[in-house]
Amino acid sequence: MLSKINYRIHTDAIKDTLIPPTITKAQAGHVYASEADLLNVALFGQTAKQWQDAHPDADGNQRDHATLEQLVVLTNLESLNAVFIRQGLPAPERLYKLNDIAITQMRSLLSDHNIKRLAS
Repeated sequence: MLSKINYRIHTDAIKDTLIPPTITKAQAGHVYASEADLLNVALFGQTAKQWQDAHPDADGNQRDHATLEQLVVLTNLESLNAVFIRQGLPAPERLYKLNDIAITQMRSLLSDHNIKRLAS
């Protein structure tokens, strides 16, 4: 639920900044998918396709199988990536920053006992 709320912030930044008005819906879809995979790589270390290839029998996608901590970090990354997109940072630089942030946040959350109570 949290990631769906921030998803709008993220997609609006993509729409407003990265998608020229002259491209097709299919081309725009590719841009959205590329940005989703940028977040996937920053957090999970792999694209959605790589995860699906490694888990052919799994229901859903890697986000459906994410831990609570990963979902919290994902919502943060969506918001931050929206800011970075609007600042005009190129994708490789955004990926580097987002991965660094994901690592830092995961360390913090995994050592926080309160999040374990929230999960149960």
